[in-house]
Amino acid sequence: MHTPADAQQATISGELDRTTLPIKAPIRPKYSELDVRDATAPPRFDVTAPKGAPNVIIVMIDDMGFGASESFGGPISMPTFDRLSNGGLRYNRFHTTALCAPTRMALLTGYNHHSNNMGVITETATTFPGYTGVRPQSITPLAEVLRQNGYNTGQFGKSHEVPPWEISNNGPMDRWPAHSGFEKFYGFLGGETNQWSPLIYDGVTLIETPKDPDYHFTTDMTDQAISWVQTQQALQPDKPFFMYYAPGATHAPHHAPKEWIDKYKGKFDQGWDQVRAETVARQKKLGIIPATTELAPKPKDIKDWETLSAEEKKMFARQMEVYAGFASHTDNEVGRLVSAIEELGEIDNTIIIYIAGDNGASAEGQMNGMYNEMTYFNGVQETVQEMLAHYDEWGSPSTYPHFSAGWAVAMDAPFTWTKQVGSDFGGTRNGMVIHWPNGIKSKGEIRSQFGHVIDIAPTVYEISNIPSPNTVNGIAQDPIEGTSLVYSFNEKSAEEKHTVQYFEMFGNRAIYENGWMARTIHRLPWLPTPLQTLQEDAWNLYNTSEDFSLAKDLASDNPEKLEAMKALFMTEAEKYHVLPIDDRLLIRTNAAAVGRPTVLGDRTSVTYVEGMRGMGVDIFIDLRNVGYSITADVEVDANGNGVIVCQGGRFGGLTLYVKDGKPAFGYNYLGLTSTEIIAKQAMKVGRHTIVYNFAYEGGGPGKGGVGTLSVDGTKVAEGRIDKTQPGIFSVDDLADVGMDEGTWIMDYGASDKFSGKIHKITIEQKK
Repeated sequence: MHTPADAQQATISGELDRTTLPIKAPIRPKYSELDVRDATAPPRFDVTAPKGAPNVIIVMIDDMGFGASESFGGPISMPTFDRLSNGGLRYNRFHTTALCAPTRMALLTGYNHHSNNMGVITETATTFPGYTGVRPQSITPLAEVLRQNGYNTGQFGKSHEVPPWEISNNGPMDRWPAHSGFEKFYGFLGGETNQWSPLIYDGVTLIETPKDPDYHFTTDMTDQAISWVQTQQALQPDKPFFMYYAPGATHAPHHAPKEWIDKYKGKFDQGWDQVRAETVARQKKLGIIPATTELAPKPKDIKDWETLSAEEKKMFARQMEVYAGFASHTDNEVGRLVSAIEELGEIDNTIIIYIAGDNGASAEGQMNGMYNEMTYFNGVQETVQEMLAHYDEWGSPSTYPHFSAGWAVAMDAPFTWTKQVGSDFGGTRNGMVIHWPNGIKSKGEIRSQFGHVIDIAPTVYEISNIPSPNTVNGIAQDPIEGTSLVYSFNEKSAEEKHTVQYFEMFGNRAIYENGWMARTIHRLPWLPTPLQTLQEDAWNLYNTSEDFSLAKDLASDNPEKLEAMKALFMTEAEKYHVLPIDDRLLIRTNAAAVGRPTVLGDRTSVTYVEGMRGMGVDIFIDLRNVGYSITADVEVDANGNGVIVCQGGRFGGLTLYVKDGKPAFGYNYLGLTSTEIIAKQAMKVGRHTIVYNFAYEGGGPGKGGVGTLSVDGTKVAEGRIDKTQPGIFSVDDLADVGMDEGTWIMDYGASDKFSGKIHKITIEQKK
């Protein structure tokens, strides 16, 4: 028998080279023995996690500001967050990127968002390095590294890291969670979802939402997470697990069970100005902020609460009640997960990193908030009177709501700004709790070392004794960019190790160095265009060691320091692919305008087949602001019902369908008005060609036109659609053939499923 010495050593000693992935198996020995009874079997090669590696759970809440939770002085009850903080540590100087997908990509890798080519959300990607939305091969996700080092891995909830042009059955699926290190994925792809009717993937398979009148996605994903970890522990209890738990809450739409909303009835009648003041007072009492901290001024565009009308106060208070109920309900679901870990006896050996927000609270609800968030994406301003009509149902399945920007500012206390503003701590500072009984001796203490979301992956690597790899699949990896926080776990006064950090989002940019912060406010989160050019931006300077809230601008007193900080920003920006800065907004949603790929490319005609579903705006043919025809080759059965093809849902969409044997076309304008064009006579059972032709009147975006229906060459109905949506219909009610998955665009009767047979559907643009 011949066995190379190095192969014997690798298997017998158990020492593995974890810097190169996949971990190389020993060279297979060769045998000269004829009979297996005369030979000695070699040790089995198996990659296991390092001895003592703990379980890891990362909880990432969406769109929650620093001053939202009671743990950080806010008005919202989050008992699980509180409980974990009392048994662990609260970090009051932890930072994100000011926008969801960039933060999440940085979290899941340990590299800055521009290094990940995720300088903005995937839906506004360009072709410049730093902004393509495609993770480079030189960066491997944390989940994949842990999986190849002996962990079981699961992700539940939101994944906003997949380029939208790759979200189809055709893929590619390299960047889907199930191909980015997670053995189990149950959740949605994109920035947000309807909590009552989400678009859910199990792995890479689109599944139907359970038909339960009490269904809520956060509860569903928690059930799935608990089931997964229970199964994992039953089958492989000696194997550590990594779970990424990322609910869609508290991102819009704000959807919560009524009983959770009712807990906050009347709790926000005092208004956002008073809530800000009350929050800061509590933060000081808790020691979350220094006693000398000033409440930073709120933006000039945010009205004083006392100047609002009675109707505005009533509506805006209701918006905040729903948001708070949404947050408390979510924390309760996290609590169910934590209880399950306790019941498994794994709570002491599990590090739970609970981050309350991937950026600051969102001011994308504009000044009034909205009953249907899609109105914002289509340039429609809702009035308070229109919203009051939905007051009692706010947060229910019949709404798709967001709150007023005034509440976003209040939830980001003691800071001025909000989500999207990467140059203010209101957009980037988020409360974080770390709980790990086996590794953290301190209980209920606050840690004030500067930290950033890129520090989480290196923290996990250190506590699990797994190195960030040098090489993966033969490709050299970039050096890890984050700094482990382990040094701060048991030493409250430990010297800060993350000493320099840049920030940038849509031209809002800043640089932090050893307590100093230089920044410029380039664009406001409720404005589509910047305040001035990048070259004209005025910079501020703050000593954050003495000024927690960025209330005292020291630029005029320290011009040399400011210039040095600005130069440092440019150095860091060049190093991490931030340059050239792109401050454009709306134009970047147009793929063709910025060179971002789409599945269709330049094609103006596509033929679809039965069963295709869940097609997003970068997958389905674009029917906005153009004329088009839909030609359907179908067989109608005796039932004569169901959707032939549709795009959108309850809060905006279009659909070609059959109702009681009659061909029909419906256009739902933002859930505000609907137009139905339907034939008077039912079709005979059998095969037919149904054509819908829309003659767009032109003259700009969002205009109307005349729709005509014909069957087998004969016109059967005609009607006018007064106006169309110039922007997106929905982010998760997508295009389907043979059904209307998710919320319904129109009332189809008993079922949306097409009862006959669809042979093919051809849709053609007519510009």
